[in-house]
Amino acid sequence: MPETKGAKGDGKQTKAKNRASKAKADGGGGDADDFDAWMRSRQLLKPDDQLDLTEAELAEEVTKVLTPTNTNVIHNLVVYSFKEGEYVPAPLPGNTVTLLSYSGNSLHVDSEEARLQIEESDEIGYPLPMPHYSLVEQRDTSAGDGEGEGENDDADDDDDAKSGPEKDAEEEEGEEGEEEEEAKTGEGADEGVEEAEARAEDEETAGAQPAAATASGKKRKLINQFNYCERAALTYTNPTRSVDTQTIPPPRSQFGGNVLQWVIYDSYLQDFEAQSKDGAAKKEDRKRGMRSKKFKDKSAIAEQLNKKYLKCWQILERMINQNIYDDIAHDYRYWEDPADEYREGEGNLLPLWKFQYEKTKKMNVTDILFNPSYYDLFAVCFGSHDFMKQTNEGYLCLFTVKNPSFPDYIIQTDCGIMCCDIHPTYPFLVVIGLYDGNVAVYNLRDSCKDPLYISKGVNCKHGECVWQIKWGPDMTDGEINFYSVSSDGRVFNWILMQNKLWVTTIITLYLQDGLVDGPDGTKVSLKSGGSCMIFHPTDQKIFLVGTECGYIYKCSTAFSSKYLMTYNAHNMSVYRIDFNRFNSNIFVSCGGDWRVKVWEDMRPDPLFIFDLGSAVGDVKWAPYSSTVFAAVTTEGKVHVFDLNVNKYKAICIQAVVPKRKNKLTRLSFNEKIPFIVVGDEKGVTTSLKLSPNLRVMVKPPKKQLYLDQTTLQISKLEKLLSLVRELPEGNIVPDAATTVRS
Repeated sequence: MPETKGAKGDGKQTKAKNRASKAKADGGGGDADDFDAWMRSRQLLKPDDQLDLTEAELAEEVTKVLTPTNTNVIHNLVVYSFKEGEYVPAPLPGNTVTLLSYSGNSLHVDSEEARLQIEESDEIGYPLPMPHYSLVEQRDTSAGDGEGEGENDDADDDDDAKSGPEKDAEEEEGEEGEEEEEAKTGEGADEGVEEAEARAEDEETAGAQPAAATASGKKRKLINQFNYCERAALTYTNPTRSVDTQTIPPPRSQFGGNVLQWVIYDSYLQDFEAQSKDGAAKKEDRKRGMRSKKFKDKSAIAEQLNKKYLKCWQILERMINQNIYDDIAHDYRYWEDPADEYREGEGNLLPLWKFQYEKTKKMNVTDILFNPSYYDLFAVCFGSHDFMKQTNEGYLCLFTVKNPSFPDYIIQTDCGIMCCDIHPTYPFLVVIGLYDGNVAVYNLRDSCKDPLYISKGVNCKHGECVWQIKWGPDMTDGEINFYSVSSDGRVFNWILMQNKLWVTTIITLYLQDGLVDGPDGTKVSLKSGGSCMIFHPTDQKIFLVGTECGYIYKCSTAFSSKYLMTYNAHNMSVYRIDFNRFNSNIFVSCGGDWRVKVWEDMRPDPLFIFDLGSAVGDVKWAPYSSTVFAAVTTEGKVHVFDLNVNKYKAICIQAVVPKRKNKLTRLSFNEKIPFIVVGDEKGVTTSLKLSPNLRVMVKPPKKQLYLDQTTLQISKLEKLLSLVRELPEGNIVPDAATTVRS
């Protein structure tokens, strides 16, 4: 029942009055002012704009009706009909959500359709209850004595099968009929009894007809009315077919002979001798197999022992060499030239060890590379730069500073090895580029005799000498790959598949404005042979390629149709390019035109140019300083520059080999200890320690002692570049890419 607001207000006021009267009746309990204040605080506050309702309005009941109408349904929603080719209104969703819909074919047992189905079928599993209505359709019974007798018999059977109440009711009806007949007609008692019995039998027969119709014959089986399904299967009979073949009859020949006793005896003797020979041969084969197996087992054991012995001998050899070269080992670690304190802006190099191998004395050092994981281990490639005097073999030797007398690993090939690279993540994987255009991958943990991968076929190799090779970043699928550049003007990407090398052409180096008339009058694009390459330190998709024409092309692995930038670097072949370790936009290049140039990315003109007086074979940035780099020349000298000390000339020029007899070819800095390794044309690799003036570290200012050396080196280089990178007035840096045919 709804409550009225007036009733609530009257009740509260009545309670307040009762409390006030009670307090007054008590006559004590505090001051009256306090009581009034307390009463005012207990009264309800009524807003000024509240409606004043009468008692009838307050007592009126407000009925709220909840309807299932969804007010959030969109009534003007349209969808596009592809059949009609226009937008049509979408049907409104209903308010009912169907959770489960299952269509079945079950029939209720009391329905008329179920009764008809039961009559049509001949089996029923249990007696059905009588329906509450009379059957409309009944089976027609044919007239005849035999049929009548059968029906009577069935009726008698049904009488026995009826339930107790129904049977008693029928008997009572029969008795009443008999008494009435006796009362009406007293004469012919026997005839009346017979007539009454006949009527009773007729009534019983008429009442038992429906039950007889449903339960006649044998018991019927009712179909499951809740889980019924019809199943049928039709198997496919394969057709028979006859297959006939016709063959050539075998050749026939007639043979005749006389078979005597001694002939049979001789044949048996020959067969016995053949079997004895076969048995002896099998025994010998078994003995040989056992001997070979024992020999293989012994050879495997001997090989394992040799490996263990070899490791022990290597450790012993290192100990002996360290004792022999104890003074050099101390200089390698702790040498500091005291004369540098009196020489400002100059330094020198201290020769340490010389690494050489007997079989490579007449070969050129074609490449030098330190292992990225083991700082004291470096690889040296041996081949020939003289194309008229190529050797029939090449070597890759891995030397260690701990044992300068003999290489730890030796890889031999059928032609000269021109370049190599060691994987930065897997330091045991070494890839080499050969003079004949092939590439090979070796696993140093396994045998160095056979390569893990090698390029095969005419289409799976370079057409000319491979000048430089570099490992690339792993692909998205985790596959290892590397890149190579050759004199044939192509840059290849090699992917290490499961059993082979998969090669893809990244870019073909075409000359700018290199269209010339061919012999048949058509235009031919000239290629520029690649001589070196290097990847960007931060963006692995960008790489620089040096060519034999003196150009440096900035390329990308993402596309091969354009050069990102073209630098007119040198007048002769570009030998080497190297990025600065502290600023990836700065790189240095050297070539056969005697010059070393320092470049900034996307600037067509070099920042620094140095003329060394002879062809420069290699140039490298120092890993510990942002302004120090070194170069080697064909005069046998090593030039070390520090741009922060002197921007015009080298601070150290030192001859390592005789000028007329030998030439320096390659150079490499150690990543951890300040020393360099240089190679010459006689197959000798020399290590040199840098003096303190060549490896000066930047001192942080007093107020910024927390700065690390990397930040200080970067700021030092930026200050230097700010002095030389300003362009003349009106000049704009061209950044348009050059189109290349690919």
